[in-house]
Amino acid sequence: ILLGMNNRTKVINCAIALFAQKGFDAVGVQELVDCADITKPTLYHYFGNKRGVLNAIFEERFQPYLNQLAQATNYEHDLPYSLQKILRISFDFAQNNQAVFKLFLTVVQSPENSEAFAATNAYAEKQFELLKTMFQKAGEDHGNMKGRQNVYAVTFIGMMNTYIYHSFNHGIVLDEALIAQAIQQYQYGIYS
Repeated sequence: ILLGMNNRTKVINCAIALFAQKGFDAVGVQELVDCADITKPTLYHYFGNKRGVLNAIFEERFQPYLNQLAQATNYEHDLPYSLQKILRISFDFAQNNQAVFKLFLTVVQSPENSEAFAATNAYAEKQFELLKTMFQKAGEDHGNMKGRQNVYAVTFIGMMNTYIYHSFNHGIVLDEALIAQAIQQYQYGIYS
């Protein structure tokens, strides 16, 4: 797996696999360097410390998802279409980057004073802000939605991330049929 990769990439790939499997706090620097077949000074040269590795993972491997999500949340006065775009992008990214998304779902639940939370909170906040802004704009078209953008963003992210989690662990298939069903169920709640 690691042949032909530079040391930095080897560390990131090992860290993604180890952190997603065991959790950030359970993996030590020695385990990371052993997996990547490098020395501690090499890891420190590229990342400074273990949290620097986590920062790099999210900047390089999760930020592209947020960039796609920013485009998908550009509200065009068609809420079902916007929700469909968001789910499709999120499901596709999660399927193609399972370990990265699994890591995100794990560390986003970390205690607030932990290194993992500090390294990833900005990404979770960005995801929330993008959806909150989209729902705020949708509220201008749907009067009964006005002022509820925070709740809608939280519940939509929760639903979406739960489907993704269950696709990793319980055989849920993230396909077009699920997208249509999820949107129908979600909309029933927000329009009523």
